[in-house]
Amino acid sequence: MKLLIKQQYDDGKKHVHVLSFGGGTQSIALTLMALEGKINGVIPDYIIFADTGNEPKAVMDQVNKVCEYVKEKYNREIIITSRGNIYDDILRATETGARVSSLPFHTLDRGKMLEAIGRRQCTNDYKIEVIKQMVRTLLGYKPRQHVKEIVHMWKGISTDEIQRVKPIDDKWIEAEHPLVWDVNMDRSACVAYVERELGFTPVKSACIICPFHDNEHWLSIKKGNAEEFEAACKLDEAIRNGLKYESELYLHRSRKPLREVNLNEDQLTFEDFMNECEGFCGI
Repeated sequence: MKLLIKQQYDDGKKHVHVLSFGGGTQSIALTLMALEGKINGVIPDYIIFADTGNEPKAVMDQVNKVCEYVKEKYNREIIITSRGNIYDDILRATETGARVSSLPFHTLDRGKMLEAIGRRQCTNDYKIEVIKQMVRTLLGYKPRQHVKEIVHMWKGISTDEIQRVKPIDDKWIEAEHPLVWDVNMDRSACVAYVERELGFTPVKSACIICPFHDNEHWLSIKKGNAEEFEAACKLDEAIRNGLKYESELYLHRSRKPLREVNLNEDQLTFEDFMNECEGFCGI
């Protein structure tokens, strides 16, 4: 669905445009283009970033740069909201047995020799629902009140990720994919655009502990920030003993302890790419 210029709506409802800012390459490019009015002349009413508390330092550094740039040039605010720190929540759950949102852990049932991927609740609980709640708050709604507006949720998905273009189940939200339908930009074009506008090459946004990382990404974390990699290894060890799963849990697809994995080979599969975070993580 292409975005419509606001004046073209004739359904008698108020339409609100919200840009879901993930902090990565595509969402940065989309934000800059949107504030310049390059998306069919429509400028988003709100730009919202849901912070999981587990983005790499390099990503948060660029998020802060974009926030400052947007404030100085456009006098606009990127609204930052959060449910909490997903890393701390999972680690705490391994110690207390408390319920926690599941990551798509790589699971191994040694008795039945079965390998699988666990349920992915993290994107919904720490990104999607957090942004939706912020939108409801900004529009003045209390819990369980019916939203009367139509909210157009802009997602930073580029043309090379078109298989991730999906509708949103909520009746009051319409998913919009401007990079695909309106400006026809792939990831490389987004990188070039950000480099021209901001003078730096953006890095990919994804939680440090995301089980969808390929070997190349894990290796970049290990080389780029030893403390972040060590924290991921610590969590990887904790989830096998502290979470209430019948199968063994791993962060790495090899189903070996992350600390012991040889990261010299990159074996990203098409299935892994399809499983990334629904456009809300800014990937």
